[in-house]
Amino acid sequence: MSVRAKFRCHFIQKAEDDSHRTIHMSPVTADTSENKMWSHYTPGGLLQMHISNPAAYGQFEQGKEYYIDIQPAE
Repeated sequence: MSVRAKFRCHFIQKAEDDSHRTIHMSPVTADTSENKMWSHYTPGGLLQMHISNPAAYGQFEQGKEYYIDIQPAE
């Protein structure tokens, strides 16, 4: 079983020593039928990731939406 969610990056926080970024995201729940359908069963949440790899945290942009796929690890 897997779950696909759509999250929006609301804020990218830079560490004081510039060693990492904290990505703050929350679910997208309105505006389109796709968003309303999935969020009907998962209407809230919060995701924060502390990323120290510049190539990885550079992939995130404030205000942009991202799919997150969740499935069991083998």
